[in-house]
Amino acid sequence: MRNPAENEFLIIGHRGAAGLAPENTLPSFKLALELGCRAIELDVHHAAHALLVIHDHELRRTTNRSGKVATLTEDALRTIDAGGGAAIPRLEEVFSLVQQFASAAQPIMVNVELKGAATAAPVAEFLQRAWPGITPLVSSFDHEELAVFRRLDQQTAVATLFDRWQSDWQTVASRLEAQAVNLNSRICNAQRLETIRQAGFLVYVYTVNELQRARRLAAWGANGIFTDRPDRMLERI
Repeated sequence: MRNPAENEFLIIGHRGAAGLAPENTLPSFKLALELGCRAIELDVHHAAHALLVIHDHELRRTTNRSGKVATLTEDALRTIDAGGGAAIPRLEEVFSLVQQFASAAQPIMVNVELKGAATAAPVAEFLQRAWPGITPLVSSFDHEELAVFRRLDQQTAVATLFDRWQSDWQTVASRLEAQAVNLNSRICNAQRLETIRQAGFLVYVYTVNELQRARRLAAWGANGIFTDRPDRMLERI
């Protein structure tokens, strides 16, 4: 099974470098990689028979259009301004960009979050292709969708996402054969981190933009953080 990095504290560029460039765009991912991130996170919808990288189901917050992602054609979606003149990228475009910064000796983790409905199957198919230098991690708040992905792909590492603490977190993570648990920083404390690590899971915490908080999480044993501001974190933790 392909596992994400275990022996380093990862600074994961959240939606690229979302605090510095329009989120989930190629310029945002490129900036995160140029800053030195060895991991990035992105959100995927399956719309118009394509895997498109965008967070919301609605277009209004992050683009110059309104409406639902699922109702438009790919051509229409690709003409939308997602910020600074950048288009909504295809997942393939992001992976190709990452490969320019990756190597076998220095792989880059890409956390693909299943955001839209029915994304598991097309993402599983997409990851059957060889992507040298990239270590994928697939996550979702929708644990049933993540279960679909796991049935289709037993090799790629998965992470359960939790916005609120659940007493049955370990049952959920074990059922999905997860390698990692991704936690909201609000619900993360030293005891919970230790419990998760002792159970054999990696722990990545989102979204952390303050250096002091990041250092505390590292001291508690977190394996990494998702951050909008990798420029504040890299080489400082």
